[in-house]
Amino acid sequence: MTGRYQARAKIPGGFVDALRATLRGQVLTREDPGYDAARAVYNAMIQRRPGAIAQVADIADVIACVKAARAADVLIAVRGGGHNAGGLGVIEGGLVVDLRGLRGIRVDPRARTVRVEGGATWGDVDHATHPFGLATPCGFISTTGVGGLSLGGGSGYLTRSGGLTIDNLISADVVLADGRLVTAGADEHSDLFWALRGGGGNFGIVTSFLFRAHPVSTVVGGPTLWAIEQAEDALRGFQELIERAPEELGGFFAFIAVPPVPPFPEALHGRKVASVVWCYNGRQEAFDRIVKPFISAVPPLLHAPHALPFPALQSFFDPLYPAGLQWYWRSDFMGKFSDEVIREQVRHGATLPTGHSTVHLYPLNGAAARVGAGDTAYRHRDAFWSQVIVGVDPDPGNADTLRDWTVGYYEALHRFSTGAAYVNFMMEEGVDRIRATYGANYDRLAQIKRQYDPDNFFRVNQNVPPAA
Repeated sequence: MTGRYQARAKIPGGFVDALRATLRGQVLTREDPGYDAARAVYNAMIQRRPGAIAQVADIADVIACVKAARAADVLIAVRGGGHNAGGLGVIEGGLVVDLRGLRGIRVDPRARTVRVEGGATWGDVDHATHPFGLATPCGFISTTGVGGLSLGGGSGYLTRSGGLTIDNLISADVVLADGRLVTAGADEHSDLFWALRGGGGNFGIVTSFLFRAHPVSTVVGGPTLWAIEQAEDALRGFQELIERAPEELGGFFAFIAVPPVPPFPEALHGRKVASVVWCYNGRQEAFDRIVKPFISAVPPLLHAPHALPFPALQSFFDPLYPAGLQWYWRSDFMGKFSDEVIREQVRHGATLPTGHSTVHLYPLNGAAARVGAGDTAYRHRDAFWSQVIVGVDPDPGNADTLRDWTVGYYEALHRFSTGAAYVNFMMEEGVDRIRATYGANYDRLAQIKRQYDPDNFFRVNQNVPPAA
């Protein structure tokens, strides 16, 4: 990641004292209690030691951090929830602007909107919106930060009916590289608004988002499991079902090792299986009617979807994937799977190297596919699947095993892909991968980058340098 802005990887003397005198929030350095906890991100494979961590208390603190870093030529990283695959919310030697103190949320049930500050998680949002029978389309784990997921696109349980998270973004308050605070929306800074919807953290620090919310309260959700020997039929059947099902039906296909927790029977614990985790925004009897032909054709080992509050489904995986595990990621967008692709998916999906490792296949048809490829920076509206392959384990000694398995799976399936990937699932994979992902939208992003961040001040991200 390069640019004209030559920031220091090491914080100069006096910088921290001056910043502490300016901020309402705390500034931590390596000598301070709590520093190691503050620098840790979700992926424990990422171990970086910033020169300072600014735990901001308000928007004025964010502006002060940007101005101070700019004046002292200090490189910054911006941390929201800390889930980023490549650990781009933390930086070696520079300044981390930690937004986790900004978690305010305001719901307008009449307008069906929710304003969310940049350090909130989706669990925070669900907690605020659920009493009003509302939800904003988001991801699959409630501890994920709102900012990172939203700026990359945001696919999740509600994508088929409600679109991506960015399709529900009305406006955003952004601190720019020169320290100005602007509001980007359809009627002001519309070019910046376009870029924020999929362009990642390239354009500034978003301190608040205004989203549309949808009527979502009790859903039918939970897992169905099949033996690996049934996986080809299960994946083919799920693809056929999800292509034509009502858009209220969402969920994803996965290869997993059965977790040793309820609702999974003890006899299945640790077994490698194919699965679907369902989310239907409707009544149980309607869900049963929709999925019955599929379930009858490919009888499962376990079929456990039931009515539950949406936040309970959204947080279902939280205990299984706490912060601090080792993660290695690869991702691709794909079209509909041929029989050959299905066979390859099953062949590799059956070789999960650890109990936490998994492959998820997220359907993208429905509401998300009705947005034009050029309407947002995220352009992948013709992809049917978003695939993510993750090698995961608590033991750092397994890092090489996780990496080798993930890359091997990816290299075997990449030839069937569109050549692009979901930026939120990318590690640091090089400039060619970023260019391929943004494709026809890349040049416009680079032009907008030149307008709002001509020196590439914000470059600890999946970076799009400013146009020359």
